[in-house]
Amino acid sequence: MASTYTPLGIELQATGENAGTWGTKTNTNLQIFEQIVGGFTQQSIAGGAQTTALSVSDGSTGAVLSHRMIEFTGTITGNQIVTIPLDVQTFYYLRNSTSGSYTVQFKYTSGSGDSFTFAAADKGDAVVFATANDGTNPDILTLPNVSLTGTQTLTNKTLTSPIIGTKISDTNSNELFNLTATSSAVNELTFANAATGNNPSFTASGGDSNVGIDLKTKGTGVIRAEDGDGNVAAVKIAGKETIWVPAVAMYPNTTNGCANIAQTELSNGPELKTLDFDKDSDEFAQFAVAFPKSWNEGTISFQAFFTANSTDTGTTSWALQGVALADNGDLNTAFGTAVAPTAKAMSGTANDLAVTAESGAVTIAGSPSTDEYVFFQISRDVSADDLNADAKLLGVKLFFTTDAANDV
Repeated sequence: MASTYTPLGIELQATGENAGTWGTKTNTNLQIFEQIVGGFTQQSIAGGAQTTALSVSDGSTGAVLSHRMIEFTGTITGNQIVTIPLDVQTFYYLRNSTSGSYTVQFKYTSGSGDSFTFAAADKGDAVVFATANDGTNPDILTLPNVSLTGTQTLTNKTLTSPIIGTKISDTNSNELFNLTATSSAVNELTFANAATGNNPSFTASGGDSNVGIDLKTKGTGVIRAEDGDGNVAAVKIAGKETIWVPAVAMYPNTTNGCANIAQTELSNGPELKTLDFDKDSDEFAQFAVAFPKSWNEGTISFQAFFTANSTDTGTTSWALQGVALADNGDLNTAFGTAVAPTAKAMSGTANDLAVTAESGAVTIAGSPSTDEYVFFQISRDVSADDLNADAKLLGVKLFFTTDAANDV
């Protein structure tokens, strides 16, 4: 009785056969078995769309399909198919090291059984099992494995202390989060879920005693929040803010003061309450502000809002100066240097609104600090303007900067 062969080429020697060559054939079988158990080989599939058949080599070593790991190589210019005979039953470690963005399919030589395919961009690894479970339509099963480069979905897997590279992408491979490493970082963010009746949290944590959270927008973007009822609003950010001080909150100086508050009824619309400043001499008025605790105690700036009952197109120059006074401080303290914006020209129509440009920085005298009372003095500098009429001040908008999240 002659010898037979397994689907992977191992010779099954019949009793009484191969006298004098038994040892050689046995050694060859052991070498084939060694290939099957842990052998590695490469198979070039370079070229255009084609099918590469991996054939058995009965009773000799070297058959590609009789190796445990097969690496596909070469530059491919079309989709590839690699086949094995219908009766092969084993598992393979496959590696796709080809270059070229085309698929590589691993399947039985014929039939409609399941197969495995490396996607065009998948230059990774796979573990597959050739089942030989049907004489005409056997299946290639994909065994669970994690590829270093391929795209895969992990289900019910726990990753302990994973290190993620530069980004997290969504299911369309679009960037969802970009991650930037900081050398010797000690502070981080902690995300926590919550039990019934409690909110999940997004918390600054780390080695420092005081750790904030920086939320940064791009360009003119704003940070917005939405509540459970769908109400959307911008999140307030410490920075440049304003206070409106109307003329009715001001009072003329005792010496060289402007006229007392005047009320003007127009033929339509609002009635005006103004402080009127003379055209012939510098006149002054004062007001006071207790800035919020979040103020950075730095310089401020201002705009003057005014009008004139005149068709004159001349300009008006307003100047502002301030002094800050602390608890137990001396109220008899001089103002700081007066600062004026560019003189503003009237439109030439009586009772039109005029708004100056924002002034330069006004330095407040008295070393401003938290919980201080800040006096301001506003004046018309007639030597720097040429409006031939009373300038009627409606109010002042103060610009200041905050550097704290609240006033607590």
